[in-house]
Amino acid sequence: MNTAQVITNIATDLKATEQSLDAAIAQATALVQTMINARNELNISAVVGADSQAKALEAIASLSAARQAMVACHEELAKDHRRMGYGVYAGAFDDKGQGRAPEQRLRAV
Repeated sequence: MNTAQVITNIATDLKATEQSLDAAIAQATALVQTMINARNELNISAVVGADSQAKALEAIASLSAARQAMVACHEELAKDHRRMGYGVYAGAFDDKGQGRAPEQRLRAV
């Protein structure tokens, strides 16, 4: 396996992991919303189910921490990539969607 293939494998798994965490967070928040809507539809006191809702919110916080750790991993991998002199590589990340405006190198005079 050549260097490009190894880098592609890492990038593909990294992207899949980040997407999985995002999906898990979205699904868990949907669960909390469903729990709240169900309680309201059944006209049940907020006290009922408060503990289970709190546990679901704890899980969301844990998923968020895992996502932050994975983003930090991504940043460290990028540093390693540059340090090893592999240059720019975006095979698995054709559209990173990072939402950053392109850096302006010229200014209006």
